[in-house]
Amino acid sequence: MNRRHVIVGGAGLCLLAGCDPRAEGPADGAAALEAEAAAARAVLPQSAPAAALLQPWTGPYGGVPPWDQVTPAGLREAIVEGIDLQRADIMAIANNPEAPTFANTLVALQMAGEPLDRALAIYGVMTQNIGSDEYQDVETEAAPLLSAAFDEITFNSALFDRVKAVADGAAKAGLSPAQTRLTERRRDDFIRNGAALDEAGKAELGRINTALSSAFTRFGQKVVTDEKTLTHIPGEAGVKGLPESDQAAAAAAAKAAGLKGWAIPNTRSSVDPFLTFADDRSLRETVWRKFVNRGDNGGETDTNADIAEIVRLRTERAKLLGFANHAEWRMQDTMAGTPAAAMSLMERVWAPAKARVTEEVADMKAIAGHDIEPWDYLYYAEKVRRAKYDLDVNQLKSYFELGAVKRGAFYMAERLYGFVFTPLAEGTVPTFNPDVEVFEVTDKDSGRHIGLFYSDDFARPGKSSGAWMTTYRSHSTFDGAKNVLASNNNNFVKAEEGRPLLISLDDAETLFHEFGHALHYLSSNVTYPSLGETPRDFVEYPSQVHEHWVLSRPILDGFMKHVETGEAMPQALVDRIAASQTFIQGYATVSYLSSALVDMDLHTQATPPADIDAFERDSLARLGMPKEIVMRHRLPQFNHLFTSDAYSAGYYSYLWSEVMDADTWAYFEESGDPFNPEIASRYKALILAPGNTTDRGDAYREFRGRDPDVAALLKVRGFPVT
Repeated sequence: MNRRHVIVGGAGLCLLAGCDPRAEGPADGAAALEAEAAAARAVLPQSAPAAALLQPWTGPYGGVPPWDQVTPAGLREAIVEGIDLQRADIMAIANNPEAPTFANTLVALQMAGEPLDRALAIYGVMTQNIGSDEYQDVETEAAPLLSAAFDEITFNSALFDRVKAVADGAAKAGLSPAQTRLTERRRDDFIRNGAALDEAGKAELGRINTALSSAFTRFGQKVVTDEKTLTHIPGEAGVKGLPESDQAAAAAAAKAAGLKGWAIPNTRSSVDPFLTFADDRSLRETVWRKFVNRGDNGGETDTNADIAEIVRLRTERAKLLGFANHAEWRMQDTMAGTPAAAMSLMERVWAPAKARVTEEVADMKAIAGHDIEPWDYLYYAEKVRRAKYDLDVNQLKSYFELGAVKRGAFYMAERLYGFVFTPLAEGTVPTFNPDVEVFEVTDKDSGRHIGLFYSDDFARPGKSSGAWMTTYRSHSTFDGAKNVLASNNNNFVKAEEGRPLLISLDDAETLFHEFGHALHYLSSNVTYPSLGETPRDFVEYPSQVHEHWVLSRPILDGFMKHVETGEAMPQALVDRIAASQTFIQGYATVSYLSSALVDMDLHTQATPPADIDAFERDSLARLGMPKEIVMRHRLPQFNHLFTSDAYSAGYYSYLWSEVMDADTWAYFEESGDPFNPEIASRYKALILAPGNTTDRGDAYREFRGRDPDVAALLKVRGFPVT
């Protein structure tokens, strides 16, 4: 899944009063003005630890984050001082006595708050990837301060008046299409976030936003605490049925926790294999309950009250801003546009998905001889898979050694887009953990440096669960070309020393998914940073489509080789995988889609529910949720929804994006070449590189020659095309 800190502004302050408003970047003299602003900032005191995080990054590759200089105290101070520096930048723009122009207002806003931007890039990593008690304390303190700081920008009437004046006069000023889009989007974003409210309304909205920021932090920290738990298995009988590689990982997890025997960490990458292979039904239930009840156990880590507060505050905010509910407000800047449009797509898929579950359960009951419970589903589905398709997913893991999977992803990037990934020697650049690998990314034909890719693969206590991508620095050219610093973050449990780390096909596809996010940002060719951010229901599309290349023949032949024999996966096995791809789509679709539907149901309520568990049960009952399946993300641990607003009323976006993803993969397949250079070149140029400089729906139609076809999605999932 894409985890980034989207900051108002992006780099330094420029008071470009005399700039040509039609220029694509800062005019002559901008460097001198920036130097003047930087000198003014120097008046503010900075301790050495804070200064290291606020100053421009030094070192090779355009400067890199100083991970070796980060301390909790220094980070806390850097954020506080960075807010003051950003405030000075914003006040200089808002109080500029000259008439507002694109240069002295919009370009200046792009550059405002650069020191804070750098500190927040580090803050995001230390709170998500390290997550120690000390960094959680920093997060608890910083969240409300940051919320108030960004509200202060939105609520600055003088600043909003300047932005609005430039946007309203864009045509008369002769702004380019990209400049006009940037200006109008910034004006609309100000309005959408309360800039047009009266002073009383702004005060109330500020109170709501600050309260939300604190609630988001509490929620995330409670879930992380529940994910630090594990299930200890002292006897060998408890791991019977587990593949050798999973047993080794469980043994390593127990050893790391100071326990004898085996342990199953409370994260999906460990729980799902256990539920798939472990023969002990009672232990499967224990592991399953611990996992699905994260955040729902009462006591200090229970999140239900936090969710109720978040939903109540979101409803208050939506009504204050003139919307009926949070979903209507949140979906203003999306491709779907309205909750009804998102619901229409989800409902089209929901019915055939439930019908497929009925078929899957019947097949499993015939083998099990008893009713199927949620902790049975993956276990008996695997037995059906073996019987129907002569396919053992455990057999597949021997072909997916982690290092080989990563090299296969790099090969995909080189074949499709001409990116070459070269590992840096340890110590070349600082990293936030010794396990992090760093690669330089260059252009194959020209050798041009594009950026760095940080690969953080392993689970650790305090690290957020799941997988995600982030950028420490994104591409832009408006004040000098900026290279990309991107990272992928996974939660694989380390294998015992000397043993290969084997991952599942599903994990391999997840790795390619997150790598697709990185490729999106590495491909970026935008002038202004704000136009690098795409709508929420588009952003998953470039990541999801790249999952398809995992089983393409060139990658299988070159990289996914059996860990013992060195042989590539035989085509007969690939064919059996292909035949079984739709086998468990009922489970996969219902578990995901129920989460998306409950999300939309929750955020379209006229009256926010107080009893979250009861709401979840009632919502699932209205949907006719099959009893054999649980939501992929139950509300008490639904980080997508309750650690920020980013995916709230937006979890549907994976399905929305998958329509485009399935249609795009069909385009490559129909060409007869999964690496078709002409299609890949057009995909990079039209879909990946432009960011949000043009309407993304228009971009897709230019790429594909028509709107995306939902039939491609239904076909991929093996559902009837209606």
